[in-house]
Amino acid sequence: MITTTRIKEEFDLILLGLQKRGLDLRSELEDILAQDDIRKRTQKELDDTLHEARILSKEIGGLFKAGKKEEAEQAKSRTSALKAQEKVLHQKLAETEEALTEKLRHIPNVPHESVPKGTSDSDNEETERWGEAERSGEEHKPHWELAKTYGLIDFEAGVKITGAGFPVYTGKGAILQRALINFFLDRNVAAGYEEVLPPHFVNEDSAYGTGQLPDKEGQMYHITADDLYCIPTAEVPVTNLYRGDILKEEDLPKRNTAYTPCFRREAGSYGKDVRGLNRLHQFDKVEVVVVEHPDRSYQRLDHMVEHIGGLIKELEIPHRILRLCGGDLGFTSALTYDFEVWSRAQERWLEVSSVSNFESFQSNRLKLRYRPSDGGKPQLCHTLNGSALALPRILAALLENNQTESGIVIPKVLQPYTHFDLIQ
Repeated sequence: MITTTRIKEEFDLILLGLQKRGLDLRSELEDILAQDDIRKRTQKELDDTLHEARILSKEIGGLFKAGKKEEAEQAKSRTSALKAQEKVLHQKLAETEEALTEKLRHIPNVPHESVPKGTSDSDNEETERWGEAERSGEEHKPHWELAKTYGLIDFEAGVKITGAGFPVYTGKGAILQRALINFFLDRNVAAGYEEVLPPHFVNEDSAYGTGQLPDKEGQMYHITADDLYCIPTAEVPVTNLYRGDILKEEDLPKRNTAYTPCFRREAGSYGKDVRGLNRLHQFDKVEVVVVEHPDRSYQRLDHMVEHIGGLIKELEIPHRILRLCGGDLGFTSALTYDFEVWSRAQERWLEVSSVSNFESFQSNRLKLRYRPSDGGKPQLCHTLNGSALALPRILAALLENNQTESGIVIPKVLQPYTHFDLIQ
């Protein structure tokens, strides 16, 4: 979440930034500053009370020794009153801070200056396109038909076992899925990311730290008996590895990659948009997460975009990169690039990655800081993450774009992992 200090120092800039999201939050921000003033006054009153109580406590013994019993008793009485006042002020301060945090947690991140204005995905800005992505007019089978024809995915078995949105990968489909995971991990590690294998369930503090709570509470599976959440993305547990840490400036950046299954309750609309692998409740994804120095975070974002684009190029899938407009930007993001691959059979774009810079929005929630090398006061880090990559739509695009009369051709970079070059 954004800090009260930033709201106070950059009030007009923040208002303009949030307007890119289509939000006018002037009254909410003014209310936050007013609440922060109450907090500061209460804190000062508490500090003054504690200071006076400490001075009197030191004086009482001296007064008794000097034979000034009446003055000593008066000081003791005043100390007792101060202790009662201290208790009241502690309670008031806690309530004020809780109310302030509650107000702040509902304010989204401020979009970066490069984020275009807009209200929906139609206002997103295309920054790059690679490969041919044209409507050919030829008949191409969609991936759900190809999966059935070649015995790659059993959607009906998934419904029987669990329900819609939980596919069962079979035979060469399972091998191809595993090949993609290993390919992405190997490329990420070679690019300098340290691999981790995190838990697939997180507590409330972790979900709050990365901004899933309260924004996406209804989209996560909640295990009520243990008060745990199934992760919607590896971003949550991996970023929380650093929750509460004060890192050394020279140790930045921290770069991690992780493979995990991901769980999301939302089902979306009906029809082709959610058919087959287009939208699932459980899916596999490889993630990259970076904790970076604020001065270098946008340079790091550019490197991440280049790296992820390189992965899709190696798979030889036509794709484009979009800079999201304010209205399509996620709650926690300051700037997001979406990667979309072209589906020949469905003749539309399928999102396979979002790469975002959250600036200090997450780290403020996480209390994730670094100590400058000159020994100065700890400062908030910047956090970034991206899908490298989400598998369902990548697999869908591979099947649909590589279908031939002889079968489905496996990209060369995957053949060392699959140990076959054709599905037939």
